[in-house]
Amino acid sequence: MKTKQTFDEYLRKGNLSENTITSYLWTVNYFTEHYDTVNKENLLAYKGYLMEFFKPKTVNLRIQAINRYLEYLGKEKIALKAVKVQQKNFLENVISNADYNFLENVISNADYNFLKKQLKKDGNMEWYFVVWYLAATGARVSELIQIKIEHIEIGYFDLYTKGGKLRRLYIPEKLRKETLEWLEETNRSSGYLFLNRYGDRITTRGISQQLKNYADKYGLDKKVVYPHSFRHRYAKNFLEKYNDIALLADLMGHESIETTRIYLRRTASEQQALVDKIVTW
Repeated sequence: MKTKQTFDEYLRKGNLSENTITSYLWTVNYFTEHYDTVNKENLLAYKGYLMEFFKPKTVNLRIQAINRYLEYLGKEKIALKAVKVQQKNFLENVISNADYNFLENVISNADYNFLKKQLKKDGNMEWYFVVWYLAATGARVSELIQIKIEHIEIGYFDLYTKGGKLRRLYIPEKLRKETLEWLEETNRSSGYLFLNRYGDRITTRGISQQLKNYADKYGLDKKVVYPHSFRHRYAKNFLEKYNDIALLADLMGHESIETTRIYLRRTASEQQALVDKIVTW
C-alpha cells in the first residue's frame, strides 16, 4: 500500500520508537479499512467506537496515531481531542448514568414503557412495534427498515457489513410471537415489516420524524426519543441483566480487534437462547 509506506517514512523522520511506529501504522490501517473517507464525521464515529470498548489510555494512543496521520495528510484542522483519563469507558458510563450529554439523552425505561403502552392503547400498532424492535434488538435504524416478515418467521435477520462480515440480529421470542399475531390480524405474510402509509418501505428519516411527533403528542422529552437512543437502552438493559460485554459487542455489531473474543464466541443457537431469556423489555 503506497500511502502506508509514505506515512511510514513520514513517521520515521519523527524520531519515534519502532513500537510506536508499528502501533500508529496499525491504527491508521484499521481506520482506512473501516472508513472510506477521512472526514470529521468518520473520525468522530471512530472515536465513539474506541470510547465504547477501550480504556481512555488506549483511546488516547489511538487518537495520537490518527492525529499524526491527519498531520501527514495536511488535515490538522479536523484533529481529534483526547479524552479525559478519569472517564470510564462508554459501556460503564451507560450503566452508571454518567452525565455526558450524549448519554443523558438515552430514553429511560419508564419513558420507553410509557411510549409503548400509549402507542398500543391508541392503536398505533406499527409504531408500537418500531419502538419495541429498536429497544429489543439493538438495531440501528438503517438495519431496522430492512427487516422482512420472513425474518420474523425464522427469528433472526442476517446482515453483512462492508467487509463481508456477518452479524445476526436476533428477534427475542416474546417480540417474535406478538409480531406474528399482529401480522396475522393484518393479513400480511411477506415483504418489509415496516411500511409507510403508501405501502412502501419506511425511511430512516420517516422514523426519526414520527418518533419526534409521538414524543410531542405524549409529552416526552424530544431529546431522548430518537432511534439511536433505543439502541443505547438495549445496551444498558442488556448489561444490567447479563454483564457480558463481549457478547453484547457481537450482538450490536461492534468489532473489537483488541479483545480475543474469538475464544468467547457462542454458537448462533446459544446466542438465540440467551437473547430469548435476557431480552424481555
